[in-house]
Amino acid sequence: MKRERSVRILLIGAGNLGRRLAQLITDKHDELLKRYALDIRLVGIADSRGAAVNADGLDGHAIAELKQAGKSVSDLPNVGHPGMTGLELIDATPADILCEAGPVHLSANAEPGLSHVRHALEKGLHVATPNKGPIVLAYRELMALAHSHGVQLRFDGTVAGGLPAIALAARDLRGATLQRLETVPNLTTGLILDLLAAGVTWDEAIDQAREAGALEGDGVWDIDGWDATAKLTILALSVLDQDVDLHDVPREGIRAIDPAWLKAASSNGRVRLLASAIRQSDGSYQYNVAPVALPPDHALGNLTSQQMGITIETDLFGTITSIITEETPLPSAASMLRDLLEIYVAK
Repeated sequence: MKRERSVRILLIGAGNLGRRLAQLITDKHDELLKRYALDIRLVGIADSRGAAVNADGLDGHAIAELKQAGKSVSDLPNVGHPGMTGLELIDATPADILCEAGPVHLSANAEPGLSHVRHALEKGLHVATPNKGPIVLAYRELMALAHSHGVQLRFDGTVAGGLPAIALAARDLRGATLQRLETVPNLTTGLILDLLAAGVTWDEAIDQAREAGALEGDGVWDIDGWDATAKLTILALSVLDQDVDLHDVPREGIRAIDPAWLKAASSNGRVRLLASAIRQSDGSYQYNVAPVALPPDHALGNLTSQQMGITIETDLFGTITSIITEETPLPSAASMLRDLLEIYVAK
């Protein structure tokens, strides 16, 4: 019989991913305890307006209800701390792992997420994060920091939501040389492209994407290909072991796509914003992010607007493809739980 262990989680970010993770921890508590002998509890959470702390565990459903009502986690009765920052939460609350689910701010040097991750590692906490910013800008530093403090930094949710793309390529294809990697890691652009191909105008497609909750703000991050490029950069760093700068990857978004070409190309297959890495004869890789017409016989040529995928050509295992249908943000949120279990179940 396994010895029961306690896992205390700090969560920074209570948006679409954070609040769903909080609910998931509450809903899955008894099942995870039975299956893995892990008593997993959320002991602290912070959003942009404050934090809440309870050593006995916070109620994920109460957190979700507050956030859906437009309130802060610091409004939780008896446990709320208005104005407490993420860094203060890390300092004030004994825990074992940080789940950093804050917004991606590459234009602001990945802050405050980078500081959250760095500080947690320095304090000896494991980190699981779907936040691309810290990984894109400071991968080598953060991995070295985790190693020096005897903890793990895991970030499988940074690429293609809940699809275990990094784990598939880095762990399950060990020993192989990756000859070609192609991925459609962004749902928003797929939805917009399908709408445009169906004949709606650009403005109508953007409005419908916003109404569906797929497009936030001005949409630059998705539409201009930055999201897909960041994900390709993470794959290059963590899977291909290549030092790649985000700004050095050739990038073409979907903003200037020709509607006539799109409609014709979509009549037989799908047009998707494809991120690719192709191995060269000298062992380096050629990278590219651009809209590509994928025929039906391509491994990713039949993706719907709710699907993301990755296909990897190897020298040992042939070509392997993995696809996820992600109708809600739950799989992306669950990637943090998957990372946590990878850390603790293997011990």
